[in-house]
Amino acid sequence: MHAALSLDPGRDERAGRRNARVLALCQALYTSSVSIDLTLTGLVGYQLADDKALATLPFSLITVAAALTTIFASFLMARIGRRAGFALGATVGAAGGAISVHAIFIHSFWLFCCGTATVGVFQAFAQYYRLAAADAVDAQAKSRAISTVLTGGVVAAVLGPALAAWSRDWLAPVTFAGSYALVTVLGLASMALVSIGYRNVGPAAAAPSSGISKQADEALARPLWRIVTQPIFMAALANNALGYMVMMFVMTATPIAAVACGHTIGDGARIIEWHLVGMYAPSLFAARLIARFGVLRIIGAGIGLSAACGAIALSSSDLPHFYAALAALGVGWNFMFVGGTTLLAQSYRPSERAKTQATSEFTTFGCTALASLTAGQLLARFGWSTVCASVFPALAIAACATLAYGWSRSRARSGTAASVS
Repeated sequence: MHAALSLDPGRDERAGRRNARVLALCQALYTSSVSIDLTLTGLVGYQLADDKALATLPFSLITVAAALTTIFASFLMARIGRRAGFALGATVGAAGGAISVHAIFIHSFWLFCCGTATVGVFQAFAQYYRLAAADAVDAQAKSRAISTVLTGGVVAAVLGPALAAWSRDWLAPVTFAGSYALVTVLGLASMALVSIGYRNVGPAAAAPSSGISKQADEALARPLWRIVTQPIFMAALANNALGYMVMMFVMTATPIAAVACGHTIGDGARIIEWHLVGMYAPSLFAARLIARFGVLRIIGAGIGLSAACGAIALSSSDLPHFYAALAALGVGWNFMFVGGTTLLAQSYRPSERAKTQATSEFTTFGCTALASLTAGQLLARFGWSTVCASVFPALAIAACATLAYGWSRSRARSGTAASVS
């Protein structure tokens, strides 16, 4: 069992704010390592694969491994505590970097696939950073805690591709091995940081059932089907899973589409770099926007921006339109993801946390893995326009789920007001 948790709400609140800052640094280290994989794994896969059609498989396996690990990660951390779980995930990520280095040295494509899949395990644990921060603060501060963690990705989004280029010849003459050695270094740094700086905080500090004893809360725990059929959970899941799916679907296809449209490989890399900035930079102010305008309006703006990506990309294939489309997609994903996570963190009691978060994260990464695996095939068979048009049905579903939750919340408030009067 994990270490005993504090029983002092004030101290837990302070620890929760401190944890959010620590997790923001961990998010920066994690995002930097993933940016290296995003920048180089396709190239290394192409270099190592005998069948060049398999070149993108190592990168896709990162997302597939993350999807397969999310449920295990949630229940393991419920048992051993999040500090131990996050440290374990970072250590596994460091091992994945080392396996990748060895695979490049011996020119083994399938061992390289094992290395990148292992980094996906790191990703599965790291996706709980934002939820750990949200669980440790009260309902009004959840959006701010989530945004604080995601701001760690801002600098990493810019530095990641630069780090990949800077480290690629560390282990010359074997090109790219140095970059994956840096993935190991970043994983070990994250492990050390979370071990030293993070403190396990009781979830009751942030739960809607705070003030109820742990035993009573466990007795009130609902079956999973009751939780996932709540309008708030369905809206949260739709925005997290479908927003992430749309983002990954378009982002995976973009570098190949840019080259097919006559732009250079360097142009494709820079488009993705600024897309990553668009993904994380809004975290600097997303919480304030939610506090001012409400979470549903910000989610609606995110859905609109993601739809604008498809419309912009369909209108032209010149370079400015690629930049504008991917920037809109990045900001739209951030608003949907921060808003969806805020709703998710309000949808469960402390005793329901592990199974609810596991369900949400598994579904999110299952959809993301599907998008990553199919984007290239759809692009090759039907073209860039079809990829762009495909985002609209998924976004329409997310919009309907969000409107349904807004309607149910409005109806509940009307019923409460009528009963009071």
